[in-house]
Amino acid sequence: MTRLPVKKTYKLFIGGGFPRSESGRTYDAEGQNVARASRKDARDAVVAARKAQPGWASATAYNRGQVLYRLAEMMETRTADLAAVCSGKKEVEAAIDRIVWYAGWADKLAQVIGSSNPVSGPYFNFSVPEPTGVVAVLAPEQPALGGLVARLAPVIVGGNAAVVVASETHPLAAIELAEAIATSDLPGGVVNILTGLGEELAPILAGHMDVNAIDVTGANGQAPELERLAADNVKRVVHGTADEQSPWTIASFLELKTVWHPIGQ
Repeated sequence: MTRLPVKKTYKLFIGGGFPRSESGRTYDAEGQNVARASRKDARDAVVAARKAQPGWASATAYNRGQVLYRLAEMMETRTADLAAVCSGKKEVEAAIDRIVWYAGWADKLAQVIGSSNPVSGPYFNFSVPEPTGVVAVLAPEQPALGGLVARLAPVIVGGNAAVVVASETHPLAAIELAEAIATSDLPGGVVNILTGLGEELAPILAGHMDVNAIDVTGANGQAPELERLAADNVKRVVHGTADEQSPWTIASFLELKTVWHPIGQ
């Protein structure tokens, strides 16, 4: 008797789990049936991110770096699977190297981005970087894996939680990455990945009152509308590129808190 293989189901990634869309909808992408996230799925992802973010932010910077390094390890073990859903092994290796690079920055951000400020008076004055909170990330269409990692890694290394809208036309790499995330030490809810139509999901996240920033790199012409929606609740808007790699990219998703303290007390 010929055995029929178990066909893979491409679901959403919310709160550390893999639910189907609550609407039951799917769409065809890359020859597969992929979950099509709804408005409620987007709201559920924001709730999961908000719940996870304080714990992730309160972890030591060194610990966050180790967790990202563990994610790179998990991606390394899944190189063949990831290569099958993007342009190939070179893209996977570049994405892994980028995760490792950002992991190394985790415990150096405060020294580089923060500062000790000169003031007139008997005070110490420090500027200290803090996470922005929940960040929506509109992943670039291409490269499917490399572009997603380039925009996601700087968000989470600084202590933020992310709600990602995956590439609409090439979503399989995002779900394959989600499986690596699920087997790493990253707490559930720190990264949430939605697949579906960008024109449907992006405005929901841009206008959501509990999303603190939105990365519109993969907005595909929607940026002006999204900026208007974000302005209604004073949401930070970040424009980037699909191959950006810099500590200042991390700074785009951080706030600077200034602390005064009397000298000698």
